[in-house]
Amino acid sequence: MRKKVSIIGAGNVGATTAHWLAAKQLADIVLLDIVEGVPQGKGLDLLQSGPIEGFDSYVVGTNDYADTANSDIIVVTSGAPRKPGMSREDLIKINTDITRQCVQNAVPGSPNAILILVNNPLDAMSYVAFKASGFPRNRVLGMAGVLDTARYRTFLAREAGVSVEDVQAMLLGGHGDEMVPLPRFTTVSGMPITQFIDADKLEAIVNRARKGGGEIVALLKTGSAYYAPAAAVAQMIEAILLDKKRVLPCAAYLEGEYGLSDLYFGVPIVLGAGGMEKIIELPLSEDEQALVQKSADAVSSTIDIIKNMGS
Repeated sequence: MRKKVSIIGAGNVGATTAHWLAAKQLADIVLLDIVEGVPQGKGLDLLQSGPIEGFDSYVVGTNDYADTANSDIIVVTSGAPRKPGMSREDLIKINTDITRQCVQNAVPGSPNAILILVNNPLDAMSYVAFKASGFPRNRVLGMAGVLDTARYRTFLAREAGVSVEDVQAMLLGGHGDEMVPLPRFTTVSGMPITQFIDADKLEAIVNRARKGGGEIVALLKTGSAYYAPAAAVAQMIEAILLDKKRVLPCAAYLEGEYGLSDLYFGVPIVLGAGGMEKIIELPLSEDEQALVQKSADAVSSTIDIIKNMGS
């Protein structure tokens, strides 16, 4: 019997995640959304591509959380975009309510599932899901670092003139402008990235990676990235369902690691069948630790807004 993945939110990220998963034949997929007809239509359309692409994964769309029961993994993509005139606090409140409702509706039917959060602000929504689910921290993760690292590796490979497959990179921190790329831990087939890219170019690439999501939003005018975010979710799901023990940067709940506690923060973890099986603590320089603390302060300020809401 194939594993079961439920994706809450049938927008671009959710539907494209379903596409990647089906193409890889990783699981049967339930695509859920509150809008009637949208998940059903997208699910049926994707299912009908199976004979062409050669996959047998079953895909179904629904508006009923009962259809997500007994999921192995639940992905939450639902959230509202920030609109003109809307404050950061307003957006956080709306998405906190949405995330909490999604989790509270999905968890009773899938008490052993692993939750992957994709909606923004990512680190804060992962915190909301962790508290709302009552799950242990190893089964509630946020997708951010895989995407951020992919953007970083893309720019590095283009500049160095090498395959993206040969660029290995790691970063820490919150999802956004305060993320902390680590050039010291960046290599091309084991060789230091500094052998391929000079310091000035490397710094420019680091800054571009930090603003990777904003660059795409500015280009699209309406909407945000979804191909790469969905692929990042699929990579995390593959690591879990195939128990690959991948070392990937994910948003995880920290309990003293890196000197931080009671927040979700991007760190390298071992990702396998148990979800987060280990947090890897890298030895950081003073400058790197200072950047990590700056990023953590930004994440904590958002989580504090949620705590003050009574969550």
